[in-house]
Amino acid sequence: MKGLQDEVVLLSVAGVPGDRPAWQRWLTIIGIHLAGILLWEAVVRVFAIQSFILPAPSRILATLSNPNFSWLKNTGVTALEVFGGYTLGLVLGILCALLFITSRRLMILVFPVLVTLNMIPKVALGPLIIVWFSYGIGPNILITFSLCFFPILLTTIRGLNETEPELLDLVRALKGSRWQLFRYIQLPGSLPYVFSGMKVATILAVAGAVVGEFIASDKGLGYLMIQVQASLDTPAVFMAVLLITGLGVLLYLLVLLLERLFITQDARIQ
Repeated sequence: MKGLQDEVVLLSVAGVPGDRPAWQRWLTIIGIHLAGILLWEAVVRVFAIQSFILPAPSRILATLSNPNFSWLKNTGVTALEVFGGYTLGLVLGILCALLFITSRRLMILVFPVLVTLNMIPKVALGPLIIVWFSYGIGPNILITFSLCFFPILLTTIRGLNETEPELLDLVRALKGSRWQLFRYIQLPGSLPYVFSGMKVATILAVAGAVVGEFIASDKGLGYLMIQVQASLDTPAVFMAVLLITGLGVLLYLLVLLLERLFITQDARIQ
């Protein structure tokens, strides 16, 4: 979990406090990416590298004009799987964490089972989901959900358990209700942990959708990658990878935006 979180932090350089204004940090990040693309283009042209080995960025962008790839349709399908599975994992992960915190007995009985289920490789679980639910967008959303659910559940439970006992005792002494205890003490204190799990889940959401499309699907960017790989259309493979990456970055930036709205900078877990 910690290793995955460290990888995710690399994506949020613009959100890390620093001496320079935020717009300068963003400008630096964009400039570095553009410089890398220009260097890539130059290396391919200077050394005359074959496009099926390493295509130039210009060749990759040119594939967008090919109507046979249906980029918009396939990107929309993958986006639905990513965001749908992620949202389902977020909602159920937080709800289950609340149930576990409320009932100690439920925590003892059910949580170890969830840990065991989480140990099952999702690639191995994919064929079973297809047997049970056929194939398509729905099963791929379930695979994405199975990857996102546990990190969010785990970090939310930890956040709810990190509440200072003195604050809980104070609210109880003031005859505060269970809802007030959660609303004003536990929820605000757990939000940094919840968002930490949400950041980790963004990477897993993209991986889950692509794994599902690799196993069995007739649409989506992962499915398209399998199709064009057979014909050694490497530029199209690169374009699909870039679009998948873009969906992951978009989801991650959305989580960062929500984190900035709901959590003060000092309370964020970097």
